[in-house]
Amino acid sequence: MKLKKFKFKIVNSTNDIAIRLIKKTNNKFGIIVADKQKKGRGQHGNKWISYKGNLFVSIFFSLDKINMSLKQLTKTNCFLIKKTLAQFCKKKIYIKPPNDLLINKKKICGILQETLKKADSTYFIVGVGINLIKSPHIENYPTTSILELTQNKVKKKIIISELANIYEKFIDKVSKLSLKAVKNL
Repeated sequence: MKLKKFKFKIVNSTNDIAIRLIKKTNNKFGIIVADKQKKGRGQHGNKWISYKGNLFVSIFFSLDKINMSLKQLTKTNCFLIKKTLAQFCKKKIYIKPPNDLLINKKKICGILQETLKKADSTYFIVGVGINLIKSPHIENYPTTSILELTQNKVKKKIIISELANIYEKFIDKVSKLSLKAVKNL
């Protein structure tokens, strides 16, 4: 299974685009990539600060053949994205439940998950924001970026490719895998 890629220059939110695509098309799987978000969303209705040059993607897929609870999917998403980030930053990455990734006690990545029903199917949307080159100032919540940590600029298309690959493997194999096996993808 290959995720269909949808690329945009500017969007309000990649998750909003995923919702629109699910509602208006027959795509069961996809990845939305944007250079800029005007109204990125975080957890609990918080705004996601979307600096140009950082990564904004949403991955969506049908849950029809996926036999996992939302809690298991949340853990799985954190593991998959953590594994992807670990390829580009060799520092220890921690998961701050339910879905933030931290390095040195500073937020580097946020994940926003949503579900959507269409006809008899349920879709899962995973919005991912990664601070590649610049981190926002958030009061009482330190942030960092890959550039700040490694002094290297990582190409967005490489991370996007790695995210797409790991999610394609996950979606293909999820019906046969346990949560422990997912960590080994």
